[in-house]
Amino acid sequence: MLRRVVLWRLKATEAEQKALDAGTIKRALESMRGKIPGLLNLQVAINECTLADASDVVMIADFADEAALMVYENHPVHEQVKPIVGPLREERRLVEFHI
Repeated sequence: MLRRVVLWRLKATEAEQKALDAGTIKRALESMRGKIPGLLNLQVAINECTLADASDVVMIADFADEAALMVYENHPVHEQVKPIVGPLREERRLVEFHI
């Protein structure tokens, strides 16, 4: 099984807008749950830490294997989410590892 952890920092600087954007991203990402073959588990959370170097949103996704990750990358459901998340983010970091 392959786990992908993605962290986003959002463009919004005001707390109210950042909260709205984080909620939009969370709902968009969660909408993929159960719709992409090989995506076994999907968790999305909004940061609660107040440290300046914290990220704003995290996604933890578990895939059956590398082939399932490749299906996810170009799946139409994932493609629908990209234009929602992309414009709201300032930075994206990810880590992948076998579990």
